Amino acid sequence: MDFYMIRRTRFSDVLVKNCVRRLGSKWLTNFLRMIQLFKQTLKRLLAAGNIMPVAMTPASEIRGLMQKLRPLETSIPLIRLGPNGDGGYLVPDDLAGIRACFSPGVSDISGFESDCADRGLQAFLADRSVDGPANAHSNFHFTKKFVGAVSNEDFMTLDEWVAVSVGQNSEDLMLQIDIEGFEYETFLCASPALLERFRIIVAEFHGLEQLWNKPYFDVVSRVFEKLLQGHGCVHIHPNNCCGSVSFVGLEIPSIMEMTFLRKDRISGPTFQTKFPHPLDFDNTENPKLVLPQCWY
Repeated sequence: MDFYMIRRTRFSDVLVKNCVRRLGSKWLTNFLRMIQLFKQTLKRLLAAGNIMPVAMTPASEIRGLMQKLRPLETSIPLIRLGPNGDGGYLVPDDLAGIRACFSPGVSDISGFESDCADRGLQAFLADRSVDGPANAHSNFHFTKKFVGAVSNEDFMTLDEWVAVSVGQNSEDLMLQIDIEGFEYETFLCASPALLERFRIIVAEFHGLEQLWNKPYFDVVSRVFEKLLQGHGCVHIHPNNCCGSVSFVGLEIPSIMEMTFLRKDRISGPTFQTKFPHPLDFDNTENPKLVLPQCWY
């Protein structure tokens, strides 16, 4: 029986080789056309269901980005500005000498900006979707525009906004940005000189589960690389509003708040090893979402 099976396998191999030899390139061309037709048909079916297939990001590149963003432990403690919930953020207790805070994305909460204003900072707020901050303060300055990559009646760039508000000097500033996905284009078009003026940057990043989408990853990773040229990440807090996506041992929360401190303010850093921070609070009443260990 064993001998018969071996002979049959050899006969099959010879038959396949003969078919390929006789049909030659014509057979191979037709086979490749069938594959191409199958791929086109599959794409049409997926598109009919509002699904578009794209290249997937290699897990090694996701891990590499996580490693670059691993939060640093510095000699400057973190404090909380804003309410104990949505709208509150952790920042380094290094506000002395900062002239102003720029905060695009107002919505119906202005607790962070109020705490900044109470500490003597001028607070510049911007949002096209509302008519003003949630509460009044003598240090508030509001612009009814969105912040993004273009300048028109609805949008302005970050460089344009800062130049009009405080001029182009060397005074340190702080940025707190929560603009529902427009943060990526805003950072990409911001000048390096302006980013260098921000001693502290607090940003809420949206759509992070799409990092598995390779074209999306390529854009978002450039944003983080740009920020990390002059700043170090010192805190990450997942927003528990929208859950997370887990794949091949990597868990990515959909929305995360990240705090960056300019590198000239960082000395002798180590890596943070305990999350959540005692001053972290859930954003919503949804199930708690702590920073997955793969991020630190």
